[in-house]
Amino acid sequence: MAETSYVPHLRTLYDDVIRAGLMEEFGYENPMQVPKLDKIVLNMGVGEATNDTKKVRSAAADMELIAGQKPVITRARKSIAGFKVREDMPLGVKVTLRKSHMYDFLDRLVNIALPRVRDFRGLNAKSFDGRGNYALGIKEHIVFPEINYDQVDQIWGMDVIVCTTANTDDEARALLKAFNFPFRQQA
Repeated sequence: MAETSYVPHLRTLYDDVIRAGLMEEFGYENPMQVPKLDKIVLNMGVGEATNDTKKVRSAAADMELIAGQKPVITRARKSIAGFKVREDMPLGVKVTLRKSHMYDFLDRLVNIALPRVRDFRGLNAKSFDGRGNYALGIKEHIVFPEINYDQVDQIWGMDVIVCTTANTDDEARALLKAFNFPFRQQA
């Protein structure tokens, strides 16, 4: 009996619809030239970790629920007395999502989490880095459906960096728009 592998619906959308649309829009001659999603990096800085290192473990548990895979604890590279930070002290958590985890997270981010953000008016279309990568910040990690609001001891913000293979910001913007990223209208 052959085992069927799971393919996220956003991946099939990219393969069937988005790739053809981008080939037509930018005039690519080879399907391998078409930009695609490379990875999504989630980062959660826990500034309160200088007083209580248990907060980093709590943030890591929440990040694991959101991402669906175990995060890495980030540590201080050097001591900074003004911030009460010692070398090798845990300061936050991060996780890199690729392949099906990445597409599943992207689906939940665009369709569930971002619409739950209070006073959401759309994403800034200028938050590209010049090389086709997009960064956004979320003020409250509780907008994700995996987080039980009653069991959260602290609310943290998190960074979401979407890395693409696009060479320019315009190509990356077109790719993310095709994935229904809710960009704000420019005035």
